[in-house]
Amino acid sequence: MSALLEMRSITKTFPGVKALDEVNLTVKEGEIHALVGENGAGKSTLMKVLSGVYPAGSYDGEIHYDGQLAEFGDIADSERRGIIIIHQELALVPLLSIAENLFLGNELTKGGIIDWQGTFKRTEELLKKVGLSEAPTTLVDKLGVGKQQLVEIAKALSKEVRLLILDEPTAALSEADSQALLNLMLELKSHGVTSIIISHKLNEVRRVADSVTVIRDGTTVSTMDAKTQPITEDAIVRDMVGRDMAHRYPDRERRAGDMLLEVTDWNVWHSEHVERQVIKNAAFNVRAGEVVGIAGLMGSGRTELAMSLFGRSYGRNISGSVAIKGQPADVSSVPKAIDAGLAYVTEDRKSLGLILEETIQRNITLANLPGVSSGGILNENEETEVSEKYRNAMNIRTPSVFQKVMNLSGGNQQKVVLSKWLFAQPDVLILDEPTRGIDVGAKFEIYGIINDLSAQGKGVLMISSEMPELLGMCDRIYVMNEGALVGELTAEEASQERIMSLIVTE
Repeated sequence: MSALLEMRSITKTFPGVKALDEVNLTVKEGEIHALVGENGAGKSTLMKVLSGVYPAGSYDGEIHYDGQLAEFGDIADSERRGIIIIHQELALVPLLSIAENLFLGNELTKGGIIDWQGTFKRTEELLKKVGLSEAPTTLVDKLGVGKQQLVEIAKALSKEVRLLILDEPTAALSEADSQALLNLMLELKSHGVTSIIISHKLNEVRRVADSVTVIRDGTTVSTMDAKTQPITEDAIVRDMVGRDMAHRYPDRERRAGDMLLEVTDWNVWHSEHVERQVIKNAAFNVRAGEVVGIAGLMGSGRTELAMSLFGRSYGRNISGSVAIKGQPADVSSVPKAIDAGLAYVTEDRKSLGLILEETIQRNITLANLPGVSSGGILNENEETEVSEKYRNAMNIRTPSVFQKVMNLSGGNQQKVVLSKWLFAQPDVLILDEPTRGIDVGAKFEIYGIINDLSAQGKGVLMISSEMPELLGMCDRIYVMNEGALVGELTAEEASQERIMSLIVTE
């Protein structure tokens, strides 16, 4: 296969930071090429250079596309050449229909008037290609995230895509939706579409990628070709983090202490559909020093369980009892849940866990402002001292605690969320997808923090869609299906097969 794309010696500098330093990338026509690296390695910056977000003249180096020197002034320039990028944050308009989204800014017209009949017909053809049966008039906000991803790909196909760039396409998808998306990538490949996929999920990379390029600290480290050498996760991880990681999950001494959290007969009904019960008679416990997992498919009720416990942040007609350290606990509001010793690290850190426009300092102290106040007046010096303490303890990579959180990588944002709740001094931390969207190096650091918490006698309740993560980290695992806890497994008993068998047989 000949090269469709060559990026040669790409260097991109921001004030005080060299984001890309002589990066090289070659993508062959008709292949799926994976671009991997830790958060902040420069992957997205490189793709923004390619797609014209950073126009020609704002970087050094050359882009050769389809055998010609290419200089893109904006995204429209690259799209005209068939280069389409789908960002992790989807660019759909929720209150417009699928058809309107597919052709927004690229409308089909007759005599200067939108040709709706032609638009709907073409939309049906595109949706069929990506495996969707929805009507063209369906509003996008009625679709799940997995189907919205497919609409984005249909939109790319409407622009006669030759090179499709997908940035973390499965980060927010269920296992079934992820597999459907990967199958679609392979199907597009069979029709001649070349793809670049940015992903932290190395098992998915190995499944679909013909080649893998690793970027570390803004430089190209290696490129692996599946045709000439086996591409292993260990090899990718070693190049990503610059060291061997023989143990993906850090060792710790398992030692369960006194009972910390007991939940019995917990029932929750849906916030809007009042007849639908989402949590059914849940009962579980967490001991001091334990990491307890909750496994289950997307939609099984794991997040609803966590949010309803934490100050009734979700649901209605909630009933059941909660005890912390053997005493009845009032968790009927978020402040009361915090006072009782609970903390909840949400799966959606950008929308619910952080104030992105605020500084690291302000975010860290947000859940415990009395801890940095006197007489109701905030002590900014003490606030700075506390945030510096957590910056060092959690290894938050930032030049200053006065930096806005929106400028941090995903892994560092997650450390800020954890710092916020640790400063609230909880007894039990509920961690909902604590490593979603972060790289293997940052994951290892988060795992180390979880182990440190358990060593301090904290109780950790960990929800994760990644079963290897649960198996590698947890002392016990509860299995959830359709709102009910259907089984409990010790670390010795647990396996992916046993977890799945509990899900499908109950």
